[in-house]
Amino acid sequence: MHAVVATHGHCFDGLCSAVVFTRLLRALRGPDLSFRYYSCGYAPTQRSVTELLKGDENAILDYRFSASEQLHWYFDHHRTAFADAADRAFFDARVDSHPYHYDASYSSCTKLVRDVAERSYGIAMPELEPLTQWADKIDSAAFESAEAALDSSHPVMRLASVVEHHSDGAFLSRLVPRLLDTPIEIVADRSEYRSLYAKIRRRKAAFARSVQKNAHALERVVLVDLSGSEVESYGKFVTYALYPEAMYSVIVARLENGARINVGYNPWSRRSLDRDLSSICGRYGGGGHPFVGGISFPAGDVQRARNVAQEIALELNG
Repeated sequence: MHAVVATHGHCFDGLCSAVVFTRLLRALRGPDLSFRYYSCGYAPTQRSVTELLKGDENAILDYRFSASEQLHWYFDHHRTAFADAADRAFFDARVDSHPYHYDASYSSCTKLVRDVAERSYGIAMPELEPLTQWADKIDSAAFESAEAALDSSHPVMRLASVVEHHSDGAFLSRLVPRLLDTPIEIVADRSEYRSLYAKIRRRKAAFARSVQKNAHALERVVLVDLSGSEVESYGKFVTYALYPEAMYSVIVARLENGARINVGYNPWSRRSLDRDLSSICGRYGGGGHPFVGGISFPAGDVQRARNVAQEIALELNG
């Protein structure tokens, strides 16, 4: 038998969800089950997930729901998991007869898969608990400060950066089996990932300089326009370290295949979240969580992305 796993690509939680789900399905189906992994994103050039669901068993993890009769497993925790009412109706009509699991209260999809495996199937995974805890911490930004979120001294934090930059399907197919057989701290410290991170570290430093140069601070929001030239790295927490009093950040950047807006809430700003960022991004075709969201645009819509970023910044500024 052959299983297809389509998971959120370039995302540490997406990777770890695939690891935990693979352990679950192998426990249910046996060790001879083979897997193929696909990295899913929200860029306009992203291949339709429905086209990928060609296995004997097909799963979507940590990513938007796809209304397909070929979808056998589903796990997600994003508030924007359903693109429209029709997708939600399809989910609701089958949730009692299919292993579809959606819970927006979860701080990571990895923990959701882990809990369902134990609660519904009696399958405990103590050997994957460190991986689960790391995924939950990183995806929910449960750090004591912005500086801690940017700290790359731990091998797992470096691996998370590598995953964000290199996590295509081929990369997942190599890394998932390693994380199934070896503790995450040991895998993260492998020389190949140290080497990949060394290149990323230089890009991150250049990104931080660009943010500092192009940031415009409003009362509650930092708006950063990096659309003037293509960026190679994209950081989530740089604005919070540079502007610790800012409540929100809006970053628009030109990437290799288009433009992207990242919208985030600064959990260290000492002010309570008062906007649902996933809903705001959803109005423009994006999505995410209440505290972080993103929107992707085609290469020809950079000016549109800039305009949307300004609209969102003004809205968040109140």
